[in-house]
Amino acid sequence: MEYKTLPDLKHLETLSAVVELGGVAQAARKLNIGQPAVTKRLRALDNCYGISLMQREGRQLELTEAGEMVYNHARLALDQQATLFEDLELLRGGHNKLRLETTFAIGEHLLPDLLLKYSELHPDYQIETRMGYSRRIQTRLATGLSDLALLELAPEHPDILVQSWLDDEIVLVCGHGHSLYQTDAITPDELHSLKFVMREPNSSMRLTLDRELANIGIHHLPITMEVGSTDTITEMLQRGQHVSFLPYFAVAESLKRGRLHRTRIEGLSIKRTLWISRTKTSLYNNVANSFVEMLSRTD
Repeated sequence: MEYKTLPDLKHLETLSAVVELGGVAQAARKLNIGQPAVTKRLRALDNCYGISLMQREGRQLELTEAGEMVYNHARLALDQQATLFEDLELLRGGHNKLRLETTFAIGEHLLPDLLLKYSELHPDYQIETRMGYSRRIQTRLATGLSDLALLELAPEHPDILVQSWLDDEIVLVCGHGHSLYQTDAITPDELHSLKFVMREPNSSMRLTLDRELANIGIHHLPITMEVGSTDTITEMLQRGQHVSFLPYFAVAESLKRGRLHRTRIEGLSIKRTLWISRTKTSLYNNVANSFVEMLSRTD
């Protein structure tokens, strides 16, 4: 497909405005253009894709099935452009800034203390942080959109440098009111009688966990809920009758205080490594080098 046949970003922005604001008039006011211009842009998108994207239902414009698909992709394209402008602004800021990315679990539990410690050591340096899934972060590293990342899975890319950082373990935990709270160990077969609340399948922890469970013949767990936040799962465990597999670093404090209990599984130990990943160009970034130096002293 030739790039010249792709839609104009302004037209995609117009479609998004009509959908999100509820009509042509509202979109025109936000975009500071006339209503005929909004209508013209919508028709241009229809012509570009060769299918109607919106239809009138009574007095309202509604997305067609094709329109839903185009709108979802439009939001992604516009968000990526906004991110690109942010990254370019950081690049213009020079080498006293670091674009740092982490997985959600690392960002929630380890990153705050690291940033505070680094700020005390290097008050003149600035760090811009983002959280995301490992695969997306790896793509951003490989394309130069970030400088440094703290990951739960080691990237396999020739342009990404990787070094080990911390040892971790994925553990089975439950709350105080669960029947396993005083149980030291169970067999793998007993996992099928439990109710699980888990991180989502594309999270780093789940990718590792599912692989290790498959190695001992467990391909499905009785998962009743999947939640995108380790903190939320921890809170739910303390209140309900569910169990979960979570990173040890994320639950260490709750285990110490007795809010959660760890039950071992006979014949299964899921140990892993947390990783520092960086671009080759970050080797010339003073902030990246000093941040990695600080991490190497973190126990």
